[in-house]
Amino acid sequence: MAFPKNSFLLLFVLICSLSLNAWAKVDMTMEESVEVYLGDSAGIPCQYVFSEQPRAFMIQWFVRNPSSSSRERIYYGDNAQQIVDDGTDFTGRITVSNVGDKEGVLLTIQDVQLTDEREFFCQVNGMAAGNGEGKTHLRVFDPPMAPVIEGVHAGISVTNELPSKIASCEARNGFPRPNITWYRGISPLTPTHGQINVVILVTRESSGFYTVQSELQYKVAKEDKDVLFSCEVSYYVPGAVRTAESKGINITVHYPTTVVELWKESPQGLVKEGDTVEIRCQGDGNPPPPFTFNREQEQETALEASDDTLVLREVTRGDSGVYQCRSLDLDTYEEVMGDVQLIVHYLDPALVVPKDSEIMFKGESLTATCNALSSLETFTVWFKNGQQVGTGHMLFLQDATYDTAGEYVCEVTVPSLPGLHTSGSVHIIVQGAPQMKDADREVEMEEGAGKWVNLSCEAHAHPLPTISWTVTGSQSWREVLTSATEHSTISLVSVKVTSDITAFCNATNEMGTEAKSFSISISAIPMVTSTAPYSPAEGNGVIIVVVIICILLLAVLASVLYFLHKKGKIPCGRSGKQEITKENPNKDGIVVEMKTDTKTEEAVLLKGVSGDKNGPSDQ
Repeated sequence: MAFPKNSFLLLFVLICSLSLNAWAKVDMTMEESVEVYLGDSAGIPCQYVFSEQPRAFMIQWFVRNPSSSSRERIYYGDNAQQIVDDGTDFTGRITVSNVGDKEGVLLTIQDVQLTDEREFFCQVNGMAAGNGEGKTHLRVFDPPMAPVIEGVHAGISVTNELPSKIASCEARNGFPRPNITWYRGISPLTPTHGQINVVILVTRESSGFYTVQSELQYKVAKEDKDVLFSCEVSYYVPGAVRTAESKGINITVHYPTTVVELWKESPQGLVKEGDTVEIRCQGDGNPPPPFTFNREQEQETALEASDDTLVLREVTRGDSGVYQCRSLDLDTYEEVMGDVQLIVHYLDPALVVPKDSEIMFKGESLTATCNALSSLETFTVWFKNGQQVGTGHMLFLQDATYDTAGEYVCEVTVPSLPGLHTSGSVHIIVQGAPQMKDADREVEMEEGAGKWVNLSCEAHAHPLPTISWTVTGSQSWREVLTSATEHSTISLVSVKVTSDITAFCNATNEMGTEAKSFSISISAIPMVTSTAPYSPAEGNGVIIVVVIICILLLAVLASVLYFLHKKGKIPCGRSGKQEITKENPNKDGIVVEMKTDTKTEEAVLLKGVSGDKNGPSDQ
């Protein structure tokens, strides 16, 4: 260990002082431990009180080596110098400073590492005034990662005699070592002989962190099938203990069947001829045991079924009877049986002509029929879009238009037996050329220059038409919307008015073409232009602005004429006769009437401010 040049002298003085003043002492005060997070800064205080004031003293800091009980000096300081020892794990990471107004120093360690968890010794030598030593244990903490739980995917039988592995839990990279606790629901699990075993594996990584793996072995019961199992990791942090819980997992529990239930899954309600009937069989065991279906009167004949479902297709009244389901539990080898009675009523499926769909041309007529054979009197109603359009077995469609197109549904019921019904449908398609509203007349509009105008077209047809636009008189236009329904296409364009515009909307399909025209002319009244497409709020604002501008222009014109008249810039007359008549020569105002021999007459009323004080020239 290297000492400063004057250390031997100080050591000699210290030994002499100790031999002469054995009664002198130093009271040391240090914390038992200091706790800090990994990577943070740690401060270890060292306070001392001399029984008598020393002439000189030195302070040294030591740390205990983790691999042995030896100590290594990391700092030396006296009245003349302070030195951090080279070649230690703390070189470049520690500083020593005074502790406020008290006698003592503070050792600060930057960027604390896991290997810094050791005992630190503070040694104070006051020469003849005595010496002392204290120690503090530095504890380093780093929380582990969130716990990861993984359940066993295979089923676990309640008949297993020993506890079975149901899940594992892992908490990685914690310091100091974290602990894992298992929970069934909200109840903690503790090892119990023959019922609960917990196997723990602790790994110290090369980085110094701990990884803990825990395996839960549990003897399951039927009641565990709906229970969530989870694990909780607890770990230390400076001054506290914290926990983190994993997600809950459900395990698959296998248990024997004791009860079998058989019921009609579909259709709901009464069964009629032609229905597909599903009869389901279910036991209370897991996994479900294999089932065998048969009719009561034919117990030796097994019916073809799919797992737990018996499907009877296009049943007839001859399929009525009692059906049975039998199960054989492979664990107990006991047979369990359930039964259900099936009653089939009859009403044949509705037959609609034409079938499925029919294409009509505009103007054509069609008769659709709907028939269903039944043992009872039937009643037929036709619907379109949920609205009743006819009754009886026949539906007459005459002079077809595009509004005729759609799906027509006939519903056949038996009034004397509610619930016994059938239905059919036909989809009518009306084919023809595009058709637009008011396509035979031109839409005329008048707008101010610079405004944006929205034009729209809607065309009905089958096949579905496409819409194109032709715009002359404006280079600034764009199509802002195109949408289509089953029978129509809608298109919207926005056009900027820069001159008189003519726009054509053309709708086309395989059957023909139809066009609609728009004529837009520029308004003669000055308008405030907008660079954005037209919105309804603009109209009111433009009118107000125009009125204000007109009033201001008239006021300016009147002021100019009055000013020129006062300066004599306007002669009294040219070729015609002028009469100037002064009326109401009082102070309220002056009225000047100017008349000429021309066919047009103008009167300008000027109100004076100075009354009769104006001179003749001013008048």
